[in-house]
Amino acid sequence: MSATPTQVRIYDTTLRDGTQGEGISFSVTDKLLIAQRLDEFGVDYIEGGFPGSNPRDITFFQEAQKLKLTHARLAAFGSTRRAGVKAPEDTQLRTLLDSDMPVMAVVGKTWTLHVTEILNTTLEENVAMIADSVAWLTAQGREVVYDAEHFFDGYKANPDYALRTLAAALKNGAANITLCDTNGGTMLPDFEKTVARVVAEFGADKVGVHCHNDSGLAAALSLAGISAGATLVQGTVNGYGERTGNANLVTILPSLFLKMGCSAHCAPRLKELRTLSHYIDELANVIPDGKAPYVGASAFAHKGGLHANAAQKVKSSYEHIDPALVGNRTRVLVSDMAGRSSIAMKARELGYEFDEKSPAIRQLMEELKELEFRGYEFEAASASLKLLLAKHLGKRKAFFELESYRVIVERRGPNPIAEATVKLKAGGRIHHTVAEGTGPIGALDRALRNALEPVYPALKAVALADYKVRILDSRLHANARTRVLIETTDGQSIWGTVGVSDNLIDASWEALRDSVEYKLMQG
Repeated sequence: MSATPTQVRIYDTTLRDGTQGEGISFSVTDKLLIAQRLDEFGVDYIEGGFPGSNPRDITFFQEAQKLKLTHARLAAFGSTRRAGVKAPEDTQLRTLLDSDMPVMAVVGKTWTLHVTEILNTTLEENVAMIADSVAWLTAQGREVVYDAEHFFDGYKANPDYALRTLAAALKNGAANITLCDTNGGTMLPDFEKTVARVVAEFGADKVGVHCHNDSGLAAALSLAGISAGATLVQGTVNGYGERTGNANLVTILPSLFLKMGCSAHCAPRLKELRTLSHYIDELANVIPDGKAPYVGASAFAHKGGLHANAAQKVKSSYEHIDPALVGNRTRVLVSDMAGRSSIAMKARELGYEFDEKSPAIRQLMEELKELEFRGYEFEAASASLKLLLAKHLGKRKAFFELESYRVIVERRGPNPIAEATVKLKAGGRIHHTVAEGTGPIGALDRALRNALEPVYPALKAVALADYKVRILDSRLHANARTRVLIETTDGQSIWGTVGVSDNLIDASWEALRDSVEYKLMQG
């Protein structure tokens, strides 16, 4: 096995392979924005798609010529020429060239099974197809990256022939031969051994790897390929891709730079990794994976009291890297598993100082465990937790006092209408308001705001952003206890609150009350 290289080239295929993932779709504008962002981040190659395959990619390549990229080279993707057709006369190669991209990514067959059974041609003709296609494109002044499709399956079936296809690409001017684990089924020992053989045969500077995640190993295989001497790695942001996805660059990059001593042009921008990951998720309309390595919300979250206590004393005891290196942060989750250290750390995170040995901590722990036993959950409701902390510190202010509320739902014509009445005391006097809504929670929320906004005008900027209901014991059917989680925004920030009750409306009231009190407590 060769020494780990110091410089690795990063080849992003989010805009091509990534869009083949189920549920992933980018508009032309999305693709242009992503290309610009990837260039700013510092990747070396950005593969844009198949020119000519659909109107969206045709338009993308036309518009991409106007992009003012500072480092990345744009690549168009296509196949080798067809059997029996000269390269200059092959329609797809012509379309590839017409994209006017500086890099041509050409995929070819390396597995004898695919040559004879899928392409229905001879082994000799397939080698000629690779050689002719690469030679013609390089003669037109293009940099060619040759993607050796199904290389690891092909090498296992007939290693001499698989290597011969690579030699044909390199002999005719390919700048790189990327070994593709197209089926995603290769295991680590075989993968590393095979890459090392190719590196020994053709040189590390010519070899890249491209992995799929069908066995859950795409990132590990990519890193193993670099360890074996490859100097280019292909992947997608967040692991988007066909079937179970492609190698996830968001996992690979920090492992390369922080664990393996490698470098790349984008290494100095690693602190932007989490922002990049979430930006691409936003454009794809995908909820960020909280469990994602390095960048997920849970990646450096501590729930167990022992873990939180150790991490407080020595962060590296339960954190494999400093989360700030990838743009993330340490989070402490408070639950019935929490100890004094966890609660004190969470309090500091929320802006309060607690003496771990104070009676207030013990009382807070007792109440917290009781609340969680009843079904409260504070991991996504930090605003409710902050109000609870303020209560035990004697800092929770009573901004209003509820006297009563009532919610009625009736059907008027084809649609039901909800009406809510709220009676409360605020600003030294009684406020009695009523509001309507299409649903009971919306009506109750509006009635509460109608009562409080004359006293607290800041609430005019507040609105519900999300509302979730969880049944806590489905065995009780319609009588089950419910947990309500609410997200509220004032246009600047978002906060979460929780309520639990046997009555859905009352659970919602608790969460609504906390959302308003939190805003008022912030000033």
